[in-house]
Amino acid sequence: MQKTILVLGATGMLGAPVARRLKADGFEVRLLARDVAKAQAMFGDGYTFFEGDVTDCASLELASEGCHGVHISIGGASEYRSAENVSNQAPRLGIEQITYVSGSTVREENDGYPMVHQKLMAESAIQECGVPYTIFCPTWPMEQLPRFVRDGRAMLIGDLPAAYHWFAADDFAAMVSNAFQREAAANKRLYVHGPEAITMKAALERYCKTLHPEIKGVSAMPLFLAKVMASVTGNQMLKFAADLMAYFKQVGEPGDPTEANQILGAPTTTLDAWIAQRKQPVTA
Repeated sequence: MQKTILVLGATGMLGAPVARRLKADGFEVRLLARDVAKAQAMFGDGYTFFEGDVTDCASLELASEGCHGVHISIGGASEYRSAENVSNQAPRLGIEQITYVSGSTVREENDGYPMVHQKLMAESAIQECGVPYTIFCPTWPMEQLPRFVRDGRAMLIGDLPAAYHWFAADDFAAMVSNAFQREAAANKRLYVHGPEAITMKAALERYCKTLHPEIKGVSAMPLFLAKVMASVTGNQMLKFAADLMAYFKQVGEPGDPTEANQILGAPTTTLDAWIAQRKQPVTA
């Protein structure tokens, strides 16, 4: 019998590849979206769409009924609430598996950072509900690199000397799909690292060299300057970015991906291969 998986956060950077991979692997895929028309335009045929929100228990329950599993790929203010709602409903609805996207730096010692606190609470809700789970703790996805390029400039905030094992979202999607197919993934907390360790500056330079050759270098705004500018201008986005980079400078990249690689298959896409996939063909 074909398993049905509900994907929450399916229109997001990591959620969309998961939804597509699950469908390609033979699952029946349901998507819960506030804007169903937008989701339908994004995914096309072959999916079942439900209108609603993860914070609305009634619409979440309707979308979840009859599902084998639920995949949670929600960030921001709704993250804990979505995990809590799924966890509260799952045992009653007969959900047999929950997968959740946490983060590689999500640890008790980092609980003082708001993003980590949300994720720790979400993890606890999932782990305590009694339904088998797989919690993914990924490092930086390669799909984040385009976000550092704006208005013809490549800009980082702060100096992050650590090398990160960048992974491709499609590789991650394959791991999530495998988690729904392999019993060994049950009740595991797994770190996701890509095949190469590359500093953020070096990764962005390689990305720009091929996809933005007009950009001749990567600039770095000192953290203290970014924080001052955010305070003076009231720019909340800049403040968030500065705080985030200060956090990552402090914590680096923890975690061992060995168990995840053994159970689910290791990510294999290198940064250069990922960049090559996105290179636009030259037309006359």
